[in-house]
Amino acid sequence: MEIKFGPAGNAQSFAEAGFKATVDAPRWLHEMGLNAYEYQCGRGVNIGEETARKIAAQAALHDIAMSLHAPYYINLSNRDEERVQKNIGYVLASCQAATWLGADRIVVHTGGVGKQSRTKAFENTKENVRDILNAVEQAGYTTTICLETMGKQSVIGSAEEIFELVALDDRLLPCIDFGHLNARTCGKCSTEEEFAQVLDLMENTIGTERARVFHSHFSHIEYGPKGEVRHLTFADEQYGPDFAPLAKLIAQRGWTPRFICESAGTQAEDAKQMMDIYLASQNR
Repeated sequence: MEIKFGPAGNAQSFAEAGFKATVDAPRWLHEMGLNAYEYQCGRGVNIGEETARKIAAQAALHDIAMSLHAPYYINLSNRDEERVQKNIGYVLASCQAATWLGADRIVVHTGGVGKQSRTKAFENTKENVRDILNAVEQAGYTTTICLETMGKQSVIGSAEEIFELVALDDRLLPCIDFGHLNARTCGKCSTEEEFAQVLDLMENTIGTERARVFHSHFSHIEYGPKGEVRHLTFADEQYGPDFAPLAKLIAQRGWTPRFICESAGTQAEDAKQMMDIYLASQNR
């Protein structure tokens, strides 16, 4: 498996180049030198089978690894039966769309703590993850579910929490959003040493085999005392984190993760910059 780089959804430059349909994205990304794309279903799974299969065909033709972001409103910290069934439905719909798209991974948010204790919210999340995995298996899907680290402190999604959740089952992978981790720690996930601590913790918790192929989101993110405020572009250097120290570590370890850039509007260009930084690190 090779390392992958690509955007989350379509960059502003995609539309500015005259493209209107995502079916054109794989060829456009391939011509940029990128090799991954994450289809966005954050506001709901609304893609039809015919359209999805056309995108899948273009992705296969142009060697673009596909993933899908499940709806943002999934909340796994609640064990209310109606909410549990809705969450399962959202994930199954995401798996169906991912299958049509030729996507082997879906990214899932864990959800907020709310008024309950963090311990209770985390235990609920574990139970919901198990229920979702059972439903996915019963439905016959083989899609890998990637649980994402989150940017707000009030949400289940620290590195420690996500790695513990992913350790529950080999069918799970972590989606490490380094911008989120930097935001929720108010700037304490941005140096080579801090990145290494995250990678080491992941490897020690879930093993090298899964750790080396982890899923990742990366962008510069503005943060405040409670964590994430908004996504930025690489042109903004105030908040970070910088990708170069992480690229160096990944190159040294010989790992092959999939990096999806979530910059605000420049995600394709910034993904290409990430790839170039990585290749430079690899050749040193």
